[in-house]
Amino acid sequence: MIKVKIVNHSPYPCPAYATPLSAGVDLKANLEQPVVLQPLGRALIPTGLFIALPAGYEAQVRPRSGLALKHGITVLNSPGTVDADYRGELKCLLINLSDEPFTIEPGERIAQMVVARHEQVEWEPVEELDDTQRGAGGFGSTGK
Repeated sequence: MIKVKIVNHSPYPCPAYATPLSAGVDLKANLEQPVVLQPLGRALIPTGLFIALPAGYEAQVRPRSGLALKHGITVLNSPGTVDADYRGELKCLLINLSDEPFTIEPGERIAQMVVARHEQVEWEPVEELDDTQRGAGGFGSTGK
């Protein structure tokens, strides 16, 4: 387990794992009043949270499956990436893909965040790549 510094300017507790094996923590809307998200409307919703991830880690902001299934609410740039050197407020870019308005209430769980280790690469320019069984097959090439 890694330690991550967090500043919480919201009235809600710091994000916590719901179960011992949870991969993500829920992010809550830090709003003074409800926000109505119209069909196909999008909004940047603040959380009141600021974090300092260690080098080699990122945070991924992802949709909550219940909001997506029941209401068509998802994270537009999913997964949103929070880099280790970002110190601004965590905000969630939500979109309403349903045909009905949806009201985001203060304190509502709006997204989930997963902290993950990552690597940076050093590009090695070459003239061609090794052959594989798959080759250049993409989108749907391995299915029936």
